[in-house]
Amino acid sequence: MECTVNWNHNNGMLFVASTGSGHVTVMDGAVAGGGNDSAPRPMEMLLAGTGGCAAYDVVLILKRGRHQVTDCQVQLQAERADTEPKVFTKIHFHFIVSGQDLPEAAVQRAVKLSHEKYCSASAMLGKTAEMTYAVEIRNT
Repeated sequence: MECTVNWNHNNGMLFVASTGSGHVTVMDGAVAGGGNDSAPRPMEMLLAGTGGCAAYDVVLILKRGRHQVTDCQVQLQAERADTEPKVFTKIHFHFIVSGQDLPEAAVQRAVKLSHEKYCSASAMLGKTAEMTYAVEIRNT
């Protein structure tokens, strides 16, 4: 896996990341930190990536179990340390999983497997952050 991050020095603290898979994303800082507040902060991207990693696992596990999952949302709330480096110290995941006749046990199992076995982003951030999660199922 590879990624190149370039500073766009003409735009304050704007950074453009190009991934090895051929995608591009932009990050920026707050005005108070020299940025223009025109894109997500790098730490927001890290949090979003972690949510994406976990949600990906949950959907894949449910699909492989032949469950009729139609939507998966994860809302994340994080706290950071007050001193440098301001690592994440707490991350709470609220999963909202929708589908047809989803068994609660299957959804709970998928979330647990993501957190305990499959999500590499959660595993890394779990070294500094207390990880908690809640599950909400919306059967249609």
